[in-house]
Amino acid sequence: MNESKNFLKSQVQEDLEANKYQKIITRFPPEPNGFPHIGHAKSIFINFGIARDFNGYCNLRMDDTNPSKEDTKYVEALKDAVEWLGYEWYGDVRFTSDYFPKLYEYAIELIKMGKAYVDSLTEDEIREYRGSVTEPGKRSKYAERSVEENLDLFERMKKGEFVEGEHVLRAKIDMSAANMKMRDPLLYRIKNAHHFRTGDEWAIYPMYDFAHCLSDYIEGVTHSICTLEFENNRDIYDWVLDTLKLEPPRPYQHEFARLNINYTVMSKRKLLELVEGGYVNGWDDPRLPTIAGYRRKGYTPESILTFCDQIGVAKSNSVVDVSQLEFCIRDDLNTKVPRVLCVLDPLKVTIVNYEGEEEIDAPYYPHDVPKEGSRKLPFSREIYIDRADFEENPPKGYYRLTPTQPVRLRHGYIIECKEVLKDAAGNIVEIKAEYYPNSKSGEDTSGIKVKSAIQWVSALSAKEVEVRVYDRLFACEAPQGVEDINPNSLVVKKALIEPAVITQKPDVRFQFEREGYFYADPIDYTDETPVFNKIVSLKDSWGKKKRNSREKTKQQEKKVQIDGEVTPMTPEQEKLFERYTKELQLNTEVANTLARDSFLASFYEEALNELNSAVNLANIITNEVAREIKAQNSTELHFTPKQIAQLIAMVDEELISNKIAKQVFEEMAKTGADPKQIVEDKGLIQISDPAQIKPIIDEVIAANPQNVEKFKGGNKKLLGFFVGQVLKATGGKANPKMVNELVAQKLA
Repeated sequence: MNESKNFLKSQVQEDLEANKYQKIITRFPPEPNGFPHIGHAKSIFINFGIARDFNGYCNLRMDDTNPSKEDTKYVEALKDAVEWLGYEWYGDVRFTSDYFPKLYEYAIELIKMGKAYVDSLTEDEIREYRGSVTEPGKRSKYAERSVEENLDLFERMKKGEFVEGEHVLRAKIDMSAANMKMRDPLLYRIKNAHHFRTGDEWAIYPMYDFAHCLSDYIEGVTHSICTLEFENNRDIYDWVLDTLKLEPPRPYQHEFARLNINYTVMSKRKLLELVEGGYVNGWDDPRLPTIAGYRRKGYTPESILTFCDQIGVAKSNSVVDVSQLEFCIRDDLNTKVPRVLCVLDPLKVTIVNYEGEEEIDAPYYPHDVPKEGSRKLPFSREIYIDRADFEENPPKGYYRLTPTQPVRLRHGYIIECKEVLKDAAGNIVEIKAEYYPNSKSGEDTSGIKVKSAIQWVSALSAKEVEVRVYDRLFACEAPQGVEDINPNSLVVKKALIEPAVITQKPDVRFQFEREGYFYADPIDYTDETPVFNKIVSLKDSWGKKKRNSREKTKQQEKKVQIDGEVTPMTPEQEKLFERYTKELQLNTEVANTLARDSFLASFYEEALNELNSAVNLANIITNEVAREIKAQNSTELHFTPKQIAQLIAMVDEELISNKIAKQVFEEMAKTGADPKQIVEDKGLIQISDPAQIKPIIDEVIAANPQNVEKFKGGNKKLLGFFVGQVLKATGGKANPKMVNELVAQKLA
């Protein structure tokens, strides 16, 4: 959890140091009246994270006090969300309804103390009597009822003798309190509704403010963490616990800012309207901000948790840019998923001088991703390219195939257009082309220079797939409701994909080169009808589209936007780009970032003069350094290129891991301290001695017998689980490569 942005952790630490509590206990207490959304993910991250970080535990408790809106399906969705994010709650799932008898006893106690009364005013009268911010309220005449009458009425309310709204139980506090929440708040109301757990046993149900604090107390919760909207409710929380004189230790409420994201609605009421109104296809629609929606879209738990960590824990409300969440999933998938070829809008190309068929070796991963894997790309006389990759009358800066400009087929040959065939309406239906036999990628001796490589598939072996291209559900930054829905939030296409994706299934998530990241739909996908959901584009083009739509014609002529491409490079930038990709072997995205940013390029060159580690230096500069510049909105950094080179040198020498390097970088960014000194002071030297690692592996394996059984039963993906547990146990200091080898040996 982000140390610099978490005042809650500071509070917990302070309470422990003051011996206020012996064990930290938190809880995640959602109401089961809808599917959890990204805001709940933040709460899960905070509550479970604090419990983990302080060796405590976190309860999962359903606040099921409103039977008319709650359902078992929502309980299951909440449990599933917590588990998917990688957390475990303590003991069984708890329910506020578990405590209904005890809460009733507490209410009786307040009545006997003269601190609660049964009120028979109407709802409108209660509202009128409450007064306003500038005027005190007026207490109900029913507050003068005797204790005996209140006890009798309250018991009869419980038995179901009255209709809804006829009576309520209220606390007797102060009708002139500055905090209007304290003006005799409601404790119980009548609800003649069937409860999904308790059935028809109860006709009265406690209000949130009453049930919440007492449920926390019953469970021994130490820190009741909630969002700022409940800040004024804290006075009621404290009043109930103090008035009942409950034995310490007791919980205290602490508030943090709720998560608000632009182009997104978080209101459960509005989400329910979208689902029940048929505007989306259920709670797991990938356009919704529900955890189920993100999961089905293809987001990973790691990306959601990274996002929650990055935005931190604040004391004041603000709106987070949705592009920050999209950055997190891109960053996570960039080093995980295979790159494959898919044509979303096919245009036939016949290579007239090619005969026969062949298979081209193509890696799944670029050279800077430390993963192995390759496949055979079938190549034949007839192929399909994307329609956007050919222009008969290209605009300036267009680098793909034209009647006069050749282009490379990704991993394959260079082709050039010889003839354009059109239908009666003038639409292009086919390209006749020729290839250069000596231009094969990796073996090119043609001497032909091209500026772009395009995706393609063989007409003989390509597989047809359904691609669901999701965009933002709302068209404006601060949507109010269904009237703001983006009509183009979902476009379904029939596309052609290379066969290995379907036949070999190297993964469930892929980068469709130059198109974005995609996920095999976990519900609708079959081998006969493959379906892929677009997770996110390769770059944030939304903001660019908005800016471009506002530009005048003259400005558009100066800067052409072509399917995600930006301003053409200057000759100097092109020279840098060519050097970075050809000489230094950087991938195109990293090279593009460096070449276009003069500060980053200069920083990179200085670091490169200190250390000959081109790829690793480029990666940290285009990611961590660039992110720090953006966060600070300044190029005035606390660290130098030389220090970055020293940091990467320690990674290259395997003195520290990449994970530790990120931790060291954060310290450098804050203090400017020497990386070697940080490593020494914090004892972060990488553990590469098998004798130190093996006992930890033994402990992890012994603690997870069920996963060992599953692994030996064929679920080899669990190898990553065991490696992760070992790395976690060593605080990320163990040599990942060695851990991988030792774990594999142990489980063999």
